Amino acid sequence: MNGKKRIIIAGGGTGGHIFPAIAIANALKKIDASIEILFIGAKGKMEMEKVPQAGYKVEGIDIAGFDRSSLIKNIGLPFKLIKSFWQVRKLFGLFKPDAVIGVGGYSSFPVLRFAQAKGISTFIHESNSFAGKSNILLGKKATRVFVATDGMDKFFPASKLMITGNPVRSSIVKATVSKEEALRFFNLESGKKTVFVTGGSLGARGINEAIAASLSKFVEAGVQLIWQTGKPFAPKATEAAKGMKGIWTNDFINKMEFAFAAADVVVSRSGAMAIAELCVVKKPVVFVPFPFAAEDHQTVNAQTLVDKKAGLMVKDSDTKEKLVETVLQLVNNESLQQELKQHIGALAVLNADDIIAKEIIGILEQQ
Repeated sequence: MNGKKRIIIAGGGTGGHIFPAIAIANALKKIDASIEILFIGAKGKMEMEKVPQAGYKVEGIDIAGFDRSSLIKNIGLPFKLIKSFWQVRKLFGLFKPDAVIGVGGYSSFPVLRFAQAKGISTFIHESNSFAGKSNILLGKKATRVFVATDGMDKFFPASKLMITGNPVRSSIVKATVSKEEALRFFNLESGKKTVFVTGGSLGARGINEAIAASLSKFVEAGVQLIWQTGKPFAPKATEAAKGMKGIWTNDFINKMEFAFAAADVVVSRSGAMAIAELCVVKKPVVFVPFPFAAEDHQTVNAQTLVDKKAGLMVKDSDTKEKLVETVLQLVNNESLQQELKQHIGALAVLNADDIIAKEIIGILEQQ
């Protein structure tokens, strides 16, 4: 293919979809600076804010996912889907993409479906070890499906699969922040044990409630806390931490590399992208899987690491009784920390974004 390449990247909804997408976009631009990239996301979702912050253009479409908790909320879904296809058609007419990359999230389905109907090359990145239904459907006609682990041929045609690992944002892979610098960033003391608690970009109620109920235990143990709550829980967290020394809390952390550098121990959900980042930063982790993930894949993810002695796990339903106790025990157990660090670090993949970008450009150049 001669001339300037134009690529659409579709998907989002959570940091676990958005940050790998941005990593792939950056890797494409590094290989060929003339590539034009357009992101398509869901209106009102965090990609509409995070993608422009990374220097890329994003267009929003009216799309929502199936709401498992309230069937009445799904009444408008067919209309939204039809409307989103019209919006996608218009965007394709204006942008004229040579290829489309889907990273998961509601908005990737109509975009990839439309591209496949038009005979445009489509690429999928499936970060989880259990593929989502829309990706399985789209995978049948995809040009290539990039996956994190082996054994994915039960979801996708074997001939289309390429094992790449999961792309981790370069700010984390290339981070050179010292622990002292990181602690200063959060206004915390050096020389004190520090725990970083994150429920992902949108927060995690089970984790947040358990932490809020036991803040005094951290203070009594002389352990500092960096606590990313997500927007819904932020006011409660601020109230709970009021007047407490050594507790830093906010709804979102833009510079995750600082939080990782400051932490001795991390508490995290076990989405595929969170795990990919934790492998790179080599931190001892207590995983609390999100119990409502499709096919309970977060528990599967966490259990895989527990089996490799690369992490500990507390079930979401046990957070109130067990989470803080498990975390404080780990903080005080240096040898277990070292063992977990060593095993989780061995699983790190540092260049998935480059591998994916090279493969996409190689295929487009042959067309």
